[in-house]
Amino acid sequence: MGFIQLALLTVLLAPSTQPSVSPPLYQMSPSQIGALLPAWQRDVPALNERVVAIARRNLGQPYELYLLGEAPFETIDGQPIYCIEKSDCVVFVEHTLAMALSKDLPQFLKMLQRIRYTNGQIGVRTRNHYTEADWNVNNRWMLHEITSQIAGENASQFSQKIDRAKFFKNRYKLDETMPIQEIVEPYIPYEKIDSVKSQLRSGDIVNFVRGSGGSAYVGHVGLVARAADGGVNIIHSAEPQVREEPIDDYIARNAKPPTTQPSDKPRFMGFKFLRLNDDPWAELRKIDGDAAPKVSFPAGAVKWDEFVKSVATK
Repeated sequence: MGFIQLALLTVLLAPSTQPSVSPPLYQMSPSQIGALLPAWQRDVPALNERVVAIARRNLGQPYELYLLGEAPFETIDGQPIYCIEKSDCVVFVEHTLAMALSKDLPQFLKMLQRIRYTNGQIGVRTRNHYTEADWNVNNRWMLHEITSQIAGENASQFSQKIDRAKFFKNRYKLDETMPIQEIVEPYIPYEKIDSVKSQLRSGDIVNFVRGSGGSAYVGHVGLVARAADGGVNIIHSAEPQVREEPIDDYIARNAKPPTTQPSDKPRFMGFKFLRLNDDPWAELRKIDGDAAPKVSFPAGAVKWDEFVKSVATK
């Protein structure tokens, strides 16, 4: 028997010697994920590349909308404050970024809340509900808008009126007094995406702009990932699961001329892009001090250390 045949036979007869494939993150326990975080920090030192590496370990994660609330710290929205098994688009991006920025499970759980809430103050009223007006603004320590910078004359604008009082009343039956906010935001029409592809980097955050009737809003979020051939992919959570696909494929599937659908039905219009800051931790410490990431809780809430301990045992 020749050497090649002998080697092949050895492999076939001893499959246990072959490296096992690690399960995706959504099939792991929180404690198992926590054990991986220091290795990611060590082995993938560039934050933007670490974001993509973690996102790719979650491909196939099942999709479910409106997964998260404030439990066990507040009862208005009784959904749990984190979720490993499933995601919607925001949950996927927030969990991925929090993992990429953290060295262990307790830090991940805190960082997640610092990203989800204004100044890390847990509560339905302080959650970053509006992507462009809340999430992007309150996380400037972590990322910055690059849409106009990379698009130049190819950038367009959309306007939006944000009625938070109406939102809280309709969604949570809360009576809040808040002024209507009007914002104007830059975006890149999908027809002009080729003009910015070369400037996009792995780990950039992508906002998907949708609109109707003269106004628009960010209706979906994801991450940019450079493909092995240099192409621009997006990783995002959408029905039925997290997937990675070329940005051109997403455009081809979702772009429809206004004349082909009712004027009052939101249609896909284009993208906004944000980029991770060079040192988010340094920027966060300027705000939170040495306690970063700083998180605060509603009066009478479960103690944070008790919550973390309960999660760590799962």
